[in-house]
Amino acid sequence: MNPDTQVLICGERRMSGSTLRLNSARAAAGFAALGVGQGDAVAVMMRNDLPYLEAMLAVNRLGAYLVAVNWHFQADEAGFLLADSRAKVLVIHADLLLQVAAVVPSGVTVIAVDTPAEMTSAYGIAAAALPPGVLRWPAWRDGFEPWRAAPVPTLGTLLYTSGTTGRPKGVMRLPGTPAQHAGQLRVRALVNRAREGMRTAVVGPLYHAGPNAGARLALEMADVIVVMPRFDAELLLQAVEHYKLTHLSLVPVMLVRLLKLSPAVRAKYDVSSLENVTHGGSPCPPEVRRAMIDWWGPILTETYGSTEAGLVTLGTSESWLRFPGTVGKPVDGFSLRILDGEGRILPAGEVGEIYVNPGDNALPFTYKNDPALRQSIERDGHITNGDMGYLNAEGYLFITDRKRDMVISGGVNIYPAEIEHVLLANPEVLDVAVFGIPDAEYGEALAAAVVPAPGCSPTPEGIRAWVRERLAGYKVPKVVDFHTALPREGMGKLFKNQLRAPYWAKLGRNI
Repeated sequence: MNPDTQVLICGERRMSGSTLRLNSARAAAGFAALGVGQGDAVAVMMRNDLPYLEAMLAVNRLGAYLVAVNWHFQADEAGFLLADSRAKVLVIHADLLLQVAAVVPSGVTVIAVDTPAEMTSAYGIAAAALPPGVLRWPAWRDGFEPWRAAPVPTLGTLLYTSGTTGRPKGVMRLPGTPAQHAGQLRVRALVNRAREGMRTAVVGPLYHAGPNAGARLALEMADVIVVMPRFDAELLLQAVEHYKLTHLSLVPVMLVRLLKLSPAVRAKYDVSSLENVTHGGSPCPPEVRRAMIDWWGPILTETYGSTEAGLVTLGTSESWLRFPGTVGKPVDGFSLRILDGEGRILPAGEVGEIYVNPGDNALPFTYKNDPALRQSIERDGHITNGDMGYLNAEGYLFITDRKRDMVISGGVNIYPAEIEHVLLANPEVLDVAVFGIPDAEYGEALAAAVVPAPGCSPTPEGIRAWVRERLAGYKVPKVVDFHTALPREGMGKLFKNQLRAPYWAKLGRNI
């Protein structure tokens, strides 16, 4: 990749890779002047934007952590991350500052980035007046000569994860070895089938591990990078056709949204330039994967991983067609085990908790301010994030569900993801979540929260009949409720605790 010929596009704005790196070198000098050094933290609370990437590269230069703050967060949530990470600087879109200004810890320098016009239009945002004394990104950045010191090994992004129950935990990378730095880049490129000169888009929010890592890879290898402020299925197809994009990284909910476009809309756009589309982040319904292969061809690559372990498996379209539902085999150098509750390794075909040792394929990590929690997830050098699954006889991994989402009804383990996959194939269903609710007889029963597809009016009886025709009777939801939308964040992560809470609160219990 040549920075002089690399082009970054965000709305109507264009920037060369060289300009991006010059801006980031100036910002690095500015951060250093504010006391940011190796191992310190700079928080960024922004939607996808070019200054986000400038800040990312600037923090890299100093060997500091970039704390990716979810821009949806309200004051209490954002305040916790700023305090827990001990960030010295907060870089934030101007319109977001009002919602968090009161919780910014004293001593933290706030630098505001003007919210660009295409973003205010896309989100319906009103212009924001900044409080006195707040620095503005371009003027502040350009007041410094570029940072000339030799770059130090980057520590990457301090990502806070699993905030659906209790406070989120910060996954903090440790310096690691040169082999581990090289290994994580190698795996990222391998799983995304990346190549020098590719043309790609940053589609998901940069506060999430997958898009954040994908953006870093794109900056290393891509000639064209389209930065999308928000996901829109048809706008993505337009970008693929207009910029002849070759590589994408998506999540299953985005694939569902693409498939829900009308056949006429889908046929309008030429996507023949695509060489590889990687998806991960949550299990992909088999019907969705098959439909995408039928539409885009055998270019879909699936991966399984976690913020802690990085990308773990690689599953090609060919392997998926052999073993529908698999997320692939572990990448060379990973050790993957399926363990029961006592820590015993389970044989092929038996469901248990997934444990991974990445070896030299990822930097070591701890949890910010919670080393005991880090130790609690490890067994014999392998770590878990609570996912359940099994390996088949050929060593391919299948994900069944999150351990905490598993429902035990009458002593039977039920994995809601399987039922969700079946319901997403229903043309009357746009989105769905299945979860456990209290039941006097069975302990737990199944509930389904359904978002109807546009123009459709499904009934509870019809939803239950759809499941009953395809799965065992004990997997049919007892309760079906309809919603206009489900509580998801930008990468599609579903906050099931918000759906479960009203049912369990009636018993005076938290979940």
